[in-house]
Amino acid sequence: MNGVDTVLTRHPDASSDSLIAILQEVQEEEGYLSPDSMYRISTHLDMPASKVYGVATFYNGFRFSPIGEHNIVVCRGTACHVKGSARVLDSLQQELGIEPGEVTEDGKFSLEVVACIGACGLAPVITIGGQTVGEVQPRKVKKILGGIK
Repeated sequence: MNGVDTVLTRHPDASSDSLIAILQEVQEEEGYLSPDSMYRISTHLDMPASKVYGVATFYNGFRFSPIGEHNIVVCRGTACHVKGSARVLDSLQQELGIEPGEVTEDGKFSLEVVACIGACGLAPVITIGGQTVGEVQPRKVKKILGGIK
């Protein structure tokens, strides 16, 4: 049984009120929301696929393509911006050879940018695989990535 099937069996009598929760669970199971999974969700909830896509694309927490083994998220909120997150992002892009929204050729790393991670006291902040790394400086990027590679 794949991820979407696993989730849908946990919601046998779900209605459209469950859409966001189901989308979140499917993304957690599969890593992203594929066109097939969104179509199957729409069928399960007896609602138009366009409605499912509309809700999923409205929220920036949903992904529509696979992420790398180590997903790196860069905060670009005000505190992080002031403390140099743009330079951190530039360093990550240079080291990984990818832009935000892309995955390295070997599938090990992906890069995302978000408006706020919510750890302003540790600015500038990134997360790697869900683990928060604070006070990141461009000169530390190579060492941080080296610890993962």
